[in-house]
Amino acid sequence: MDRALMALSLEEEEIPFEMPDLPGFCSNEKNKLSLVGRMLNPECQNMSNLIWRMPRKWQKEGKCRGVALSRERFQFFFDHEHDLLDVLEKGVHTCNEWALAIERWVEEPPDDYLQYILLWVRISNIPVNYYTKEAIMALGDLVGEVKEFIFDPTKPQTQPYERVQVRFNVANPLKTSRVVNLKGAKAVTIHYNYERIQKRCFTCFRLNHEQSICPLVVKKRKDEALARRQKISKELALKKPVLEEGDPLFGVLSEEQVRINVVTGRPKIVKEVLDEMRQYLTLTTDEDRAVREERVRSSVAAVEKDPMLQRTVLRLEAPPIVSRDFNRGKGIVFSYKEMERQKEDRVPQEKIMASAIKAGIAGKWNDNNVIMAESADENCGQINMGSSQGSTVFSTGFSEPCASTGTKKKPYQRRRPPKSKRKPRPLMLEDNEAGTLWDKAAGKRVAGSKKRKVETEVGDLLVSEKSKTLKVIPREGSPSL
Repeated sequence: MDRALMALSLEEEEIPFEMPDLPGFCSNEKNKLSLVGRMLNPECQNMSNLIWRMPRKWQKEGKCRGVALSRERFQFFFDHEHDLLDVLEKGVHTCNEWALAIERWVEEPPDDYLQYILLWVRISNIPVNYYTKEAIMALGDLVGEVKEFIFDPTKPQTQPYERVQVRFNVANPLKTSRVVNLKGAKAVTIHYNYERIQKRCFTCFRLNHEQSICPLVVKKRKDEALARRQKISKELALKKPVLEEGDPLFGVLSEEQVRINVVTGRPKIVKEVLDEMRQYLTLTTDEDRAVREERVRSSVAAVEKDPMLQRTVLRLEAPPIVSRDFNRGKGIVFSYKEMERQKEDRVPQEKIMASAIKAGIAGKWNDNNVIMAESADENCGQINMGSSQGSTVFSTGFSEPCASTGTKKKPYQRRRPPKSKRKPRPLMLEDNEAGTLWDKAAGKRVAGSKKRKVETEVGDLLVSEKSKTLKVIPREGSPSL
């Protein structure tokens, strides 16, 4: 055993194992009725849930079974060919609302295997003059290789988009719009909508991660953190004292006189001037030191009162050049806001009149004043004084078309108090005497009951109007009077 261990070497190359080429070792025949897939976002997709739930989602329970090949890849075996083709024809499949890349098994997969999916895309906002087969194919190629598209100019079309099937690379972003330049016209934005695609990153529009872990979002957060750290470091640098204890200028100048100017971001006194002041105070005896300190203090105080001396003496900056040529180096200042303001000032008179008509101001001019037209007909709805709708705008409550010009005469409306405030006003009031009534219209008492029938003389008899109508009973002959 010790000799075998001593014979081992770390540099010894391992001999690869040769798999026997026998029928029992290869499963190509079984794999012919199988699909191989890949999860595009393994962080949000669970392999166990995928293996158990996809057959039920495909409505193929008991007709297929899944096998996990790795953390991302899987394989489904089918009993029948038509079930396998049915799953492929359904297009893009999702698990936990994230897309899957699924293809049929091949014995020798190419390099781009499981890198593409067949995707149906809806293309909208196509210019009217470019509704052609060639233009639609060109717009589809912006997403991926066009495999099929639906286009029939001889039939009516109700949907406002065109559908194309493309071979889409899952590493590319699913862009929702593209700007297309047209010859002799302004640019047009073409919109893309993807069928059966649920979740994606809405920052970079890719299918392999969530927005919270998007590289662009992470980079943005890192840049913001770096900017915050730099800002904090600058603030700390401003708070850091320039004159520490032991410095020759400590106690001679205040910290406020030598620190960085918050407004300009430049030091109030540059390092070269401070070094000269330190050297001036160092090369002296103890007797002259107090005199020199007072000279430095008074000189700095005097220079601080003059802005030009501050620039040239304390900060060692060259004085600005004063020129008397007003057009020296003069150039054009571009301002888009000013151009927009000029366009607004040049609004044509027709647009002003059109806006007035849209605002509902319609009137007819007289010699002395303007009579505003209004619609007061009940069939034309309510009266709209100062309405924002014009005369040609339909509104609820209109049952008949109204006249477009002139005014309508208001119909007579009886003004009556509400029912709760009305008082009974009978024309005939009962008198205390029995059989007499007071006729208010005639102003006198009349005899009779409260209600009398109208009677006429027929020969020697008084016959009422009701009894003049002969009543005939069907199939029983005329009545005997």
